[in-house]
Amino acid sequence: MAAPEQPAVRTYGNWRKPRAPGLGQLGMIGTAILFFGLIVVIITIAVVGVIAALCVLVILTAGLGTLVFRDRHGRTVLQRVAARMMWARTRAASAHLYRSGPLGLVASGSFQLPGLVARSRLSEGRDSYNRPFALLHVPTTAHYTVVFGTEPDGASLVDQEQIDLWVAHWGQWLASLADERGVVAASVTVETAPDSGARLQREVLTRMDENAPDVARGMLAEVMDSYPAGSATVRAWVALTFTGAPRAGGPRKDAQEMARDLAARLPGLSQGLHATGAGAARPISAQELCEVVRVAYEPRTARLFDAAYSAQTVPHLKWDEVGPAAAQASWGSYRHDGAVSVSWSMTGAPRGEVQSSVLHQLLAPHRDIDRKRVTLLYRTIDSAAAARIVESDRNSANFRATSKRPTARVLREQKSAELTAREEARGAGLVNFGMIVTATVVDQERLPIAEAAIDALSATARIQLRPVYGAQDSAFVAALPLGLILPRHLKVPAEIRGAL
Repeated sequence: MAAPEQPAVRTYGNWRKPRAPGLGQLGMIGTAILFFGLIVVIITIAVVGVIAALCVLVILTAGLGTLVFRDRHGRTVLQRVAARMMWARTRAASAHLYRSGPLGLVASGSFQLPGLVARSRLSEGRDSYNRPFALLHVPTTAHYTVVFGTEPDGASLVDQEQIDLWVAHWGQWLASLADERGVVAASVTVETAPDSGARLQREVLTRMDENAPDVARGMLAEVMDSYPAGSATVRAWVALTFTGAPRAGGPRKDAQEMARDLAARLPGLSQGLHATGAGAARPISAQELCEVVRVAYEPRTARLFDAAYSAQTVPHLKWDEVGPAAAQASWGSYRHDGAVSVSWSMTGAPRGEVQSSVLHQLLAPHRDIDRKRVTLLYRTIDSAAAARIVESDRNSANFRATSKRPTARVLREQKSAELTAREEARGAGLVNFGMIVTATVVDQERLPIAEAAIDALSATARIQLRPVYGAQDSAFVAALPLGLILPRHLKVPAEIRGAL
């Protein structure tokens, strides 16, 4: 009797970061500077002399050197110098310090959120199923965000075929966002934290029979006391960001108009998440979003919220009450309301092929980290723009491969770009993605241990992480399920950065 054939293990890969056309490590702007500088050198030789031309050539070489030499994270010397200068300017202006509340510097005396979400406004609407949903408005970018609370099923005791099916549906759901009107970005946030035990206690006490034997009561009491000691909570959210200006130059929608527009669309978006393994997805209310942000800035309040719900008391928070009373950003960490956090950004996707469980250990709870938040950021690309991007990237890769002595990496990039172009031509979607990892500890002395833990976890996930030096406060809020699009908040547009 022949043994049944084992299904082939499905792998994933071919993630590619498009490169701007240019010579060698130079982008389009760097190549233009090179040719313009050579013309200036030739004119200087003809008009002034050789010595002056050599001086111009030295200056040109030094300037191009800041664009050519890159570290292992792909950052040029110019980017590192600019980050240091901006950080020095921030410290000189004391912009890294934040104080709110009645004794703070906020004019209203409230606990307003700092940084990128300082001007944000929170409202609440109801969808066609009469479910309340929080609607976050960021006026600086005219974006509106809706957050879905999910209950992931997890991969434990699940067949690999079912996991592969979930991954396939997740890819289809992301690809469908490009055709969804007004959607500009999506994010998935997975947060792990210690369990206070209040929920278990509430569940046991509400179901305990009054006539239960003393032995059973004693056993349940022991379970309620001992079980939370080593347990953890895992929560996940999916945030969708919509633009309030669907057409370039068109009128922007206000919060009421967006709420009416999204009321009929949210049920379909939430139902699409069910097939991805997200469980029962539903939009969260304004109160729930306030609690998520408040706990992120002050982790100790999580026990207070659990205790309040155990006592069947619903806390009431406003958006101007969830910010930290005090916060201080440093070059490599962020201190906020009795806790310290460090955030990392992904600078390199896994090389080669990976399996569906590649992020398992990174997402799982860790005993050396009090609260860990992993956020996957996605930016949708419409079909027309996707075709232009893959063709431009394909032409750039072919140009580099036609050099006299192309390296093995250049030839590999050419094959990858060709494969991406073929997949896009067959109808596959194109999505920009990134990742932010935030580790929070209550005791600052445990911060080096948490940093070492993240470094080890990133190796298991086969990704390359880099601390967000000089912008820890911005990275912290970007890792929250608020749907922020960081490139839209940069002073230098991302298109210019890529062309360098």
